[in-house]
Amino acid sequence: MPEQAQPRGWQLERYRSYLHLLARLQLDSRLQSKLSSSDLVQQTLLKAHQSLEQFRGQSEEELAGWLRTILAHTVANELCRFRQAKRDVALERSLEEALEESSSRLQAWLAADQSTPSEQAIRHEQLMQLAEALAQLPEDQREAVELHHLKGCSVTEVAEQTSRSRASVAGLIRRGLQKLRELLRHHE
Repeated sequence: MPEQAQPRGWQLERYRSYLHLLARLQLDSRLQSKLSSSDLVQQTLLKAHQSLEQFRGQSEEELAGWLRTILAHTVANELCRFRQAKRDVALERSLEEALEESSSRLQAWLAADQSTPSEQAIRHEQLMQLAEALAQLPEDQREAVELHHLKGCSVTEVAEQTSRSRASVAGLIRRGLQKLRELLRHHE
């Protein structure tokens, strides 16, 4: 069935990997044990499905932008809820910094949506392909590649966050990038 002939709700599932990648990138690693990116994506898709009749866009890029906005609101709401629920100030101090960093990334992410339509279309397609390829990597390789290349962490920082040696992390990143290249070549 051609994509345009499908009910619009069926198109939303196609964005799961993309939204999952964005959610993982928005949350500071210290918050990922408290806020699940899978739950955030599920909430986003549910909200989108429930309000699909409100979507007025005509293109995939507009749909992706609409979903990013819903995800951004979902993340912001969860961050606020988490901030209100914290108890032990000393224990949560580093989490407060993580909340601020995640909020800053979220604001920068939303500001990036101000580019031209053609730039948005190219970025959208590249992100969709990258998200789908990353989802196919083994979990440890995916995490190492995302932390190093998408969040900008050094190999040492990735090693600390994943409780691995620097050599192990370097190997994970190398193998992950090799596999990503293979997967992305098959998309062309």
